[in-house]
Amino acid sequence: MKLSDFDYQLPKEMIAQHPVEPRDSSRLMVLDEKSIEHMKFSDLPGLLRQGDLLIMNNSRVIPARIYGTKDTGGKIEVLLVRRLEDKYYECLVRGKIKPGSDIQFRSAVTSTVKDMVNCTVNNTANDTAEDTVKGTVKGTVIERIDTHTGYRYNIRFQCNGAFEFHLQNIGAMPVPPYIKEQLDDNERYQTIYSRHEGSIAAPTAGLHFTSGMLSRLEEMGVRLVFITLHVGVGTFMPVRCEEVEEHIMESEYYIIDQAAADAINGTILREGRIIVIGTTSVRSLESASWADGRILQSEGWSLSSVRQGCGGWRW
Repeated sequence: MKLSDFDYQLPKEMIAQHPVEPRDSSRLMVLDEKSIEHMKFSDLPGLLRQGDLLIMNNSRVIPARIYGTKDTGGKIEVLLVRRLEDKYYECLVRGKIKPGSDIQFRSAVTSTVKDMVNCTVNNTANDTAEDTVKGTVKGTVIERIDTHTGYRYNIRFQCNGAFEFHLQNIGAMPVPPYIKEQLDDNERYQTIYSRHEGSIAAPTAGLHFTSGMLSRLEEMGVRLVFITLHVGVGTFMPVRCEEVEEHIMESEYYIIDQAAADAINGTILREGRIIVIGTTSVRSLESASWADGRILQSEGWSLSSVRQGCGGWRW
């Protein structure tokens, strides 16, 4: 396949800058072999039936974009890509930086250890300590890595208490670059069923569901199954190869538990319909599928990508 095969014009004025209210009032395109129909997402229950299985990604987005200042006074933008170990992350960086450089990030609040979730003091769980958590975070660039998509930087963060706590204050939601307006409510960049933090971009296909719709679907006899894939740069990194097959799809971490695998395999055995919400959920299933089409309870780094003409799952 040629990358140019996917070229199309999208006028800037057609890119929504604010999420629609309510969520399910967004537009829905319905395709079959003979026609294209334009509907509202709220019409989705009318397209489903009892016994259908919906598979959704319940990963939750972290405020992975942080802004800091170098010792020279220059501004720097950091996007957390992958946690390597405690307080040590692989990052994308916008701005000039080199190994050994320090970056200062300032937290908006000062708190105490007892207010922090999952915090440890001297490696011992302690939710009564009164140690003050300073409102600053320092990052030191340890290493620069040359990848096929450009440089990555491994940065070690230094702060009192859990880095993840500070991240809630120094970080911003990593919305796509074509969204120019300020995000008023961070929860609008989360699905309503998000549970497990780890994504650096939203699994956007699920943003349109409401709690009312999910309740209605369950009342109809539609079964809901949740799996997890933490969205990383593999999902949004542009394809730069003219031959699409040459594109290297970066891995992302997925989890499919036994209950989810059993529900999916049971639906396959009775030849029921499976509706997968979004490409991240599809990628998880492709990564966990056996040769006979069954899904294996598993977790790990996905390397699969779905292309035209490839074998495997058909939905």
